[in-house]
Amino acid sequence: MSSGYYPRDLDLHPKAYTPGYRTTVLRSPQKALIGFDGSITEFTGPTFGHNTIGEFDNNLIVNYAKPGESAIGERIMVHGYVLDEEARPVRNTLVEFWQANAGGRYRHKKDTYLAPLDPNFGGCGRTMTRDDGYFQFFTIRPGAYPWPNGKNDWRPAHIHFSVFGTAFAQRLITQMYFEGDPNIAICPIVNTITDKSAIDRLTARLDMHNSRPHDMRAYRFDIVLRGKRSTMFENRKEGN
Repeated sequence: MSSGYYPRDLDLHPKAYTPGYRTTVLRSPQKALIGFDGSITEFTGPTFGHNTIGEFDNNLIVNYAKPGESAIGERIMVHGYVLDEEARPVRNTLVEFWQANAGGRYRHKKDTYLAPLDPNFGGCGRTMTRDDGYFQFFTIRPGAYPWPNGKNDWRPAHIHFSVFGTAFAQRLITQMYFEGDPNIAICPIVNTITDKSAIDRLTARLDMHNSRPHDMRAYRFDIVLRGKRSTMFENRKEGN
């Protein structure tokens, strides 16, 4: 490939049409996919600077809270490395994240779940990776929530990620789950992924070595852009 990126391994990604995940029935393509060569704009930019990040952008515990107050829930740190397909660090790239609160409710006018809103939790933030690709942020562990797919379907606790990479062809939007969550195995969205190792790469590991005693536990989640072992792209067969 002229871009220098390895071809995606489409066998690792879920099928676009998976009736168990009800919304794919209407939005999945019904005809054969057509591939196009990448354009120059897909293999360049965007670029960001650390001066665009606010002091508390990576701290969801306090970035929406009133002075002296904080979000309700289990305090956690999420950290890891953003790497490319050859395990090289992706430096100075923007990582955005958003999630439900500890009760499993989003701060969104269309979220009708009966769980209460937390007045001190906005549910979104951002950070930049260091030169070695490392990132970290602080938040509360989100709750599971029901969704209108089947009679009694629940989403596992998860955090959404957007990672820009060094080019638009690397752009990734995905979800992170938590080690040990029994809802992972019964989630219709997760079950569209037939490769168990791919599900494993979407699951953050409890990292007690980096936890803060009497404060917060840590979870490790590394993100790989492009390539055969890339982190799964959210709801798209063709990957990231």
